[in-house]
Amino acid sequence: MSSSGQTQFRYTQTPSKVVHLRNLPWECVEEELIDLCKRFGKIVNTKSNVGANRNQAFVEFADLNQAISMVSYYASSSEPAQIRGKTVYIQYSNRHEIVNNQSPGDVPGNVLLVTFEGVESHEVSIDVIHLVFSAFGFVHKIATFEKAAGFQALVQFSDVETASAARNALDGRSIPRYLLPEHVGSCNLRMSYSAHTDLNIKFQSHRSRDYTNPYLPVNHTAMDGSMQPALGADGKKVESQSNVLLGLIENMQYAVTVDVLHTVFSAYGTVQKIAIFEKNGSTQALIQYSDIPTAAIAKEALEGHCIYDGGYCV
Repeated sequence: MSSSGQTQFRYTQTPSKVVHLRNLPWECVEEELIDLCKRFGKIVNTKSNVGANRNQAFVEFADLNQAISMVSYYASSSEPAQIRGKTVYIQYSNRHEIVNNQSPGDVPGNVLLVTFEGVESHEVSIDVIHLVFSAFGFVHKIATFEKAAGFQALVQFSDVETASAARNALDGRSIPRYLLPEHVGSCNLRMSYSAHTDLNIKFQSHRSRDYTNPYLPVNHTAMDGSMQPALGADGKKVESQSNVLLGLIENMQYAVTVDVLHTVFSAYGTVQKIAIFEKNGSTQALIQYSDIPTAAIAKEALEGHCIYDGGYCV
């Protein structure tokens, strides 16, 4: 069949409220699909990263006429549909609903997709999210965003077990009232598993945090007033405090085990958890205390401390 015949076939397909999009940019996310399609009507479901090259997607509208409106518009428009400057090809799908989009959300993973019901994005800070989920283990990264479903966040743990424990305990529950602004009645949590395994956080802001990388730059323009980093007398940023310390161990001439770190850090208070890992060619560790003051004392005392005599394992 000729290419002109293929094009004509697309336009004479039986209309469906599910639209098929091709030639999408790499790792196109649901928010980008919604931004392209939402002007034509209410979107009830999406399925992205489909196909061998993961450059296709499906978008389901609430009403058939909304899908017809979108396909017809771009079929006659001189300006093609685009995402990130790349032309996207649109046609009707041969399916009439997206039936398996939610299945990935039921496959356990180390990243949770959290929807905050009953609140606006500015009413739940990223620090509150971190506090709530840190009760179940070390939170590596958080990314928040707004979409059709409302205010949402991706919360990354180190492993599936920790993420599952958090989901089982918090799904359907509410954030404690004392952590919310006075005018907010309640904030319910609804969770599923994300297909992501490692979030790409480019800078620290009030919308995204990477708790494993203390050297990540701070985007000051992305910080709201209440989240502006405090500045010391020397004009440098003062770190926000946490009950979890991230330690970078340098000059590793001897083995540093969990037991060794436990002995060192227990001198300043009860250590709840320790995790050692390799990242960017260096040995790092996460040490969790029960409260921020204890962690602050340990940090002050052990910053630059040598575990072994002779300047080894700093």
